[in-house]
Amino acid sequence: MLLTDGFPTLVDIDAAVLAIMHEKGITPPTIEGGGENDTTTMRNTTWRTRFPKLLKTLGEMSFTCAYDPAVYEDLVDIINVNKEITVTFPDGTVLTFWGWLDNFAPGEIVEGEQPEATATVIASNMDDNLDEVGPTITPGT
Repeated sequence: MLLTDGFPTLVDIDAAVLAIMHEKGITPPTIEGGGENDTTTMRNTTWRTRFPKLLKTLGEMSFTCAYDPAVYEDLVDIINVNKEITVTFPDGTVLTFWGWLDNFAPGEIVEGEQPEATATVIASNMDDNLDEVGPTITPGT
């Protein structure tokens, strides 16, 4: 089923931080193939050949959020810490992957507007035991 509205889409990185960071917009992680492997040899006669790579990449995720300045103290504890991250889509579908909060970038604070920041998450695809763990999808209802 297609989503008809992006509201609400939620991110869970760390309960303490999310209590003072509220999502406003989310860009889920990309899924990348990594381009091609050149398979052209001197035996090709007309065409250069190539083949897809076998490994995949779960790309960066970013989100914009309203925040409480107290978030700085909690961010020190979770920045660059590998953990399970979830994205819950409006239909209840949950994307779970391992990664870390890599960047928290507050925007300009101006009178008459709610202060916002952009957070960037990098997928590690490795758990705390350094085992390869790909993303999982739990379907919603």
